[in-house]
Amino acid sequence: MNYIIGVDIGTTSVKTVLYDTDGEVKGYSNDGYPLYQDTPDMAEEDPEEIFSAMLAGLTEVLRKADLKNGTLKGISFSCAMHSLILLDENHKPLTRAITWADNRAVNYADQLKESGKAKELYEKTGTPVHPMTPLTKLMWLKNERKDVYDKAAYFVGIKEYILYKLFGELKEDYSIANATGMFNIFKMDWDEEALELTGVSRDQLPELVDTTYQFKGLNKAYANVIGIDEDTPFVIGSSDGPLANLGVNAIKPGVLAVTIGTSGAVRVVTDKPVIDPKGRVFCYYLSKDKWVVGGPVNNGGIVFRWVRDQLCAPEKVTAEQMHMDSYDLLTEIASQIPAGSDGLLFHPFLGGERAPIWDANARGSFFGLTRIHTRAHMIRSALEGIVFNLYTVSLALEEVIGKPTSIQATGGFARSELWRQMLADIFEQDVTIPESFEGTALGAATLGMYSLGIIDDLEKVKDFVGVTNAHKPNPDNYKVYRELAPIYIRLSRQLQTEYKNIAEFQRKHDVESEDK
Repeated sequence: MNYIIGVDIGTTSVKTVLYDTDGEVKGYSNDGYPLYQDTPDMAEEDPEEIFSAMLAGLTEVLRKADLKNGTLKGISFSCAMHSLILLDENHKPLTRAITWADNRAVNYADQLKESGKAKELYEKTGTPVHPMTPLTKLMWLKNERKDVYDKAAYFVGIKEYILYKLFGELKEDYSIANATGMFNIFKMDWDEEALELTGVSRDQLPELVDTTYQFKGLNKAYANVIGIDEDTPFVIGSSDGPLANLGVNAIKPGVLAVTIGTSGAVRVVTDKPVIDPKGRVFCYYLSKDKWVVGGPVNNGGIVFRWVRDQLCAPEKVTAEQMHMDSYDLLTEIASQIPAGSDGLLFHPFLGGERAPIWDANARGSFFGLTRIHTRAHMIRSALEGIVFNLYTVSLALEEVIGKPTSIQATGGFARSELWRQMLADIFEQDVTIPESFEGTALGAATLGMYSLGIIDDLEKVKDFVGVTNAHKPNPDNYKVYRELAPIYIRLSRQLQTEYKNIAEFQRKHDVESEDK
């Protein structure tokens, strides 16, 4: 049997999965690292900690598997989008990795929107203007961190940095480049206007390559540490969103992938670039003739964690005493409340929001509270709010590419029967839960097998993915959600006029408290 490894470099950990070439899992490692949030709006990681986690994962998986020589056919990568690292002329980091969750460039995103340039840029890059993107991060650095910006010789993301350390080549795949906000999806090249705005030249950026590009000639020292041959091919791979679709077999037109982990996303694959006239959804490259159109949300499982930690301390203690998972207990409590939470709505914008409103200043709120509402109502309302927000993304997608034919749902929430049913009811669509362990890593491994000639079509992934659960909409529930969804949507639009004001108030008082 031959094998391939999918490596998924995420926001909080590297997941390393060894698959045989039939898609069966043969080894797994999950190696974490901290997210540094030292000041308001900051979200950074240490690139050396990520590199060490990646090495540790590969080393552990291969040591445990003890493969015969020649049976490991390659290693293929997925990576979180929108990261930025400034390197000096010797390719040493001048900064930590500034992640997608970092909002310090919010004023520069706002300036682009107010000037009308944001729309022009989106129509060329397929990436909505937002402080998540390296485009706005570079504008912020150029103006407010000029000392470090001026020292930089290269501007890269975390995947590019890791692969440079391994191979001494600075390459960037089309998919990761696509997510920078600086890549023209119609010319398949860096966009001149974006480069001018950032002050970055082409020779300061990595060479662009397709997602099937192979590195060979691994640094001997790292080959020895990992325990593999120096000639083992490393496939550069794609970004995590497109690969998540691939890894759950949602690559045929009309098949919607809905993912909720810490954050979340709604995505569908098309055969060419698609732009939304209203600028609400992204368009990212996966591979030749496969583009992923969709919207990411900041507020997924992280909202449920906030509910548990800030609203449900007694239930958390109870769960510990009962030796059960605290989230399972909260879900059980929420299931006792009727669909619609007796008219209590929750906008889950605890960390700003990306799709569909693309507003880093967005803030969360409960609406409709009365004396009849309990903590149980608030738990269910928070879960419904997460799904309502995803539903609004799907409505935007529907305008652009048509109604989905089916939904594949993945992520940590997919373990919950309540959440799966809630998704079917609010979307009014059948929901299938694919059986694919670490779907993004499987997507990377599948793309790697395609690059290496082990499979001749990405649709081979259907043979690697099974089905664990299927849910149909409950008419009693979706009738309630039909009434509430328009209120949820109208309210979020009305609140947007005040999001900036309350966000500026909060930032001002954060600064004052630090000064004290």
